[in-house]
Amino acid sequence: MSRIKEFNLPDLGEGLTEGEILAWLVKVGDTIELNQPIVEVETAKAAVEIPAKWAGQVQAIFHPEGSTVEVGTPIIAIDTDPGAGPVEQSTTGAPTTDLPAPSAASLAAVEVAPTEGAVEPGLIGGPAPGGRTAVLVGYGPRTTAAKRRPRKDTTPAAAAPAAPMPAAPVQVGPARVVPAPVQPTSVPTVNGNGRSGGPVLAKPPVRKLAKDLGVDLGMLTGSGPSGSITREDVQRAAAPAAAEPVAVTTSASSAASFGADREQRIPVKGVRKLTAENMSRSAFTAPHVTEFLTVDVTRAMKALDRLRGRREWRDVRVSPLLLVAKAVLLAVRRHPLVNSSWAGDEIVVKEYVNLGIAAATERGLIVPNIKDAGRLTLRELADAMTDLVQTAKAGKTSPADMSGGTLTITNVGVFGVDTGTPILPPGESAILAFGAVREQPWVHKGKVKPRLVTTLGLSFDHRIIDGELGSKFLRDVGDFLADPEAALLAWT
Repeated sequence: MSRIKEFNLPDLGEGLTEGEILAWLVKVGDTIELNQPIVEVETAKAAVEIPAKWAGQVQAIFHPEGSTVEVGTPIIAIDTDPGAGPVEQSTTGAPTTDLPAPSAASLAAVEVAPTEGAVEPGLIGGPAPGGRTAVLVGYGPRTTAAKRRPRKDTTPAAAAPAAPMPAAPVQVGPARVVPAPVQPTSVPTVNGNGRSGGPVLAKPPVRKLAKDLGVDLGMLTGSGPSGSITREDVQRAAAPAAAEPVAVTTSASSAASFGADREQRIPVKGVRKLTAENMSRSAFTAPHVTEFLTVDVTRAMKALDRLRGRREWRDVRVSPLLLVAKAVLLAVRRHPLVNSSWAGDEIVVKEYVNLGIAAATERGLIVPNIKDAGRLTLRELADAMTDLVQTAKAGKTSPADMSGGTLTITNVGVFGVDTGTPILPPGESAILAFGAVREQPWVHKGKVKPRLVTTLGLSFDHRIIDGELGSKFLRDVGDFLADPEAALLAWT
């Protein structure tokens, strides 16, 4: 069995086909142990660390950081028996410890590629693994070196054909030949790229800037790629010629450009790509309806303060979102159809609640969920939410934690937003937006007083949840937040 093992990128989730290598945790030559994390990979669902499948020494890393690799593609080679001595290398650089030796007949039939005029490996006539030449039947290897056709207008000025000059007399001395000075009849024009004739290489925004500043591009020497003229070249040329600073400032301010040099392009991949696909599919598949409810949550905030003061809760993270989650779980017990999904010819009502909590991370929006949250006590729910948020912020949420959600809460209030019209996660029938808690004037017991108020927004699939059911569910959530202690006594 071969001692060199190639580790392929595994399927890290359901239906994933590729992943982006974020960081290598090992390098070539390192000795690694079994199940040691060797690479961090971001898929369309999460960023995860992949452990080593074998112990040994890293022989090769096939893909650098930042590259996107398809599932099943080798990403690293591991020598599982580094103490057995050096590994023989083939002509291509790959370890060949267990390759069978070629027979004499096969070696006689091998045609070695010529050194001069070599063709790129893998092409017809090019070297193949083992020093062979890939030859198609009926065609021989190429024997002449390939030459690239020169680009237009790229001949340097020194190599450009000069205008015919009249013959000039020379003075012959005993030790040297000195050409006599000759006055040419005409001087070739040199453009901004240091070439004779031809167009000037400059982007349209640079040309416009030069026109506004009155700079002749043909008199400049470009400092950009391939001798192209940049904005800095134009501005340097215009600076000495500025007679009045005010006039120059006016011209420069009017020369605003709106081209690619002032744009940023962000590749759509990983979590952001999957989120975009899911939101587009959900928005145009499920008929969304959104309802809003403004609630006085002053009593709920006081209840949280009393909860934080209890001895067994002093080390627990307690936030208003905890009460919202508990309110949703209790309201689902009273209206089970809200926790369901559309399956075409039937509606699947879930007797368990995998409560999703939308989390904003550096890699985009993810929605991990707390499995079977309806069975948890309030303390267990608080601990589960704390772990969920910390794991998401660290970028360590696993694909399993983001699959199977049945109902979701998105806390837009942490950004200072009052409410919103959230889009349903695919396969779910309802999502609740929890807005910011603000002190506002509110009619309380017949008088206008400052109270803590928030706004809830419930989006639901109108194929499953009609207006009556959605309204009752939202009302029950609001009733719990208005007086959680009374609701707990009445509902449980």
